[in-house]
Amino acid sequence: MIFRAVEDADLIQQAARGQVEAYNLLVSRWEKRVYNYLLRVTGNREDALDLTQDVFLKAYQSLRKLEEPARFAPWLYRIAHNEAYSLFRKRRPETDVETLELEGTDTGILVGGSSVFPMELSLAVAAALKRLSPDQRETVVLKIYQGFKFEEMAEILSCPVSTVKSRLYAALELLKAELAPIRSRGVS
Repeated sequence: MIFRAVEDADLIQQAARGQVEAYNLLVSRWEKRVYNYLLRVTGNREDALDLTQDVFLKAYQSLRKLEEPARFAPWLYRIAHNEAYSLFRKRRPETDVETLELEGTDTGILVGGSSVFPMELSLAVAAALKRLSPDQRETVVLKIYQGFKFEEMAEILSCPVSTVKSRLYAALELLKAELAPIRSRGVS
């Protein structure tokens, strides 16, 4: 992990100097993670694909403004967050952010490329995530699926760490209550 961070930092510096190939390598390393984040936040594959492209275009255009290459991941996810919520604001008249559906999304939870939960539990988790508020859902995605630290999440979401923790713990309590009946049926 340390070596990868050093490599990313070098690539960021090269890309900031205009080396497109270095930026392309950064994109190839990060695009799947950003896409998965946006897919879980928006609930729509096409939107996630479009937003992923927008995120990397904006990141490239602003790369010289990144003062600390070690903060690349939170900076990139902040751009992704802003793009997703910009889309939500544009669509607000036709779709309430609170009622976005996860239709057509891959509901399998993947670890190392293979599904680790039975399909019933995966579907239940996706449905439970859908019932969370967008803020709660995003904190769960950032922490559980993307593995960010609370401080990084606060930077991405532009809110205090205490707010991030509050949203996450409230979301986890709701998820626990929502998923408890499934666990009691023997699916675990």
